[in-house]
Amino acid sequence: MQNLGRVSRKGDVQVSHGSAEASGQVEDGDAIALARSGKKQVLTPGAAQRYTADHPLSAFLLGYQNGGPAGLIYGFFIAWLGTLSVFICMGELSSMIPTAGGQYHWVSVLAPPRFKRFLSYVTGWITVAGWVAGTAATTFFVSSLTQALIEPNNPGYEALGWQGTLLFWAVLLICVAMNTIFSKALPTIEVTVLILHVLGFFAIIIPLLYLGPKKSARDVFTTFQNSGGWSSQTLSFFVGLNGVAVAFMSEEVQDAPRNVAKSMIFSTLINGMLALGMLLTVLFCDGDVSDAVENAPNGYPFVLIFSRAVGSTSGATVMASIVLILELCSAAAGLAAASRMMWSFARDRGLPFSAILSRVDARTTIPLASVLVVFVCSVLISLINIGSSTVFGDVVSLVLEGFYTSYFLACSMLLYRRIRGEIGDSDNDNGATYPAHWGPWRLKGPLGIANNVLACAYLVLIAIFSYWPTATPVTPATMNYSSLVLGAVTIGSMVYYFLWARKTYTGPVVEVKLDDH
Repeated sequence: MQNLGRVSRKGDVQVSHGSAEASGQVEDGDAIALARSGKKQVLTPGAAQRYTADHPLSAFLLGYQNGGPAGLIYGFFIAWLGTLSVFICMGELSSMIPTAGGQYHWVSVLAPPRFKRFLSYVTGWITVAGWVAGTAATTFFVSSLTQALIEPNNPGYEALGWQGTLLFWAVLLICVAMNTIFSKALPTIEVTVLILHVLGFFAIIIPLLYLGPKKSARDVFTTFQNSGGWSSQTLSFFVGLNGVAVAFMSEEVQDAPRNVAKSMIFSTLINGMLALGMLLTVLFCDGDVSDAVENAPNGYPFVLIFSRAVGSTSGATVMASIVLILELCSAAAGLAAASRMMWSFARDRGLPFSAILSRVDARTTIPLASVLVVFVCSVLISLINIGSSTVFGDVVSLVLEGFYTSYFLACSMLLYRRIRGEIGDSDNDNGATYPAHWGPWRLKGPLGIANNVLACAYLVLIAIFSYWPTATPVTPATMNYSSLVLGAVTIGSMVYYFLWARKTYTGPVVEVKLDDH
């Protein structure tokens, strides 16, 4: 029989594992918040709140070809507001259950008892696969943008797939080093990146506004484009719609029940305003975008837009390097999030070799085995790019489909319990009556239900169009195989579940119990 630790509401924690016992004072109530979810604190809490976020220029090409300038702007507002709605729900869930398991843990708690173990398991696999793909996608953006900056500075250079893969490995090694060797310096690095994020914003838009050509508001806000050859402009607009995926590692945030939710909302608002300013500046000062799209270095038209606006290849390189550095740090944060998600799911015995993957280094409190596995998986994914960039793109697109699917499952289960009134308002309520209790942060009453419905509707919309190819006619080379990739991950997880995991996976493992005295 498993020996469980106990956490009292007064703040004393006793955790038992066999004959070993440890006791100490709970810091800032974080261990108590985790104990409500049956978890003991293993990762070291820090003030830094790590997240990844797409730069608006990273998806510029797809949105411009399917939507044009006006489509990019209006699509941005839909994605911004939809993401804000989703993260309000995510904030409520993290306030309720602040664990690194995130979506699969929330689904396990809130789903109907008959389905919760299976739904939680599939959600866990999809989320882990999405984070691994996300790490590969952001790393690829950094490596391919590096090639795009080499191209205009070295006439005659041709960006080849094998070169991009080698650069990919180099970037990935830097990310691993930031998460292991320099892990204690991460809070300082993150503060520095935040400063660079704000200063870099002005370092890009000021030269563009001062030196670049100007378009009229009519040209920007009323010009749509359907380069994909779709049957209608409306359909083209939705194909070009881009969502934003952001996630936080709750167990490493101090006072997670409050701060994770607040950070999600404020970062979405602040990053949204900065991204909107960047997008509007580029669209008003982009000159001949059609030509920039046709002659884009390695598929990044904004590099050529920068160069023509400031009249200097060197100046454009410096400006684009700011984006590169920010995305490099985003890749490091993505690797950290992927390894924590893998560690969390392994801790609950949801993955093969869980005993190894769930280990945490005693000295650094880092799940080194999970970091290594994410690194190896990303390296293997990068090999696909040597043979086919289309297939590689479809594999890493799992980051979008994986997040949208797991977010929808979590939000829909929250809505299900919310409408039925099966979430308690107080920690003193009968735990047998309510599967979960509201945390200190949430939207109350009809407003909360309305936002929850909006979040689910947005996730369904964005998920559907993320499976569409970017243009017609569709050929095997241009087909979007992301649905096949997600289907393979889902079916693979189901096969493993019925053959083996159903015997070992029972949902999030209860490690500690919360006493009422």
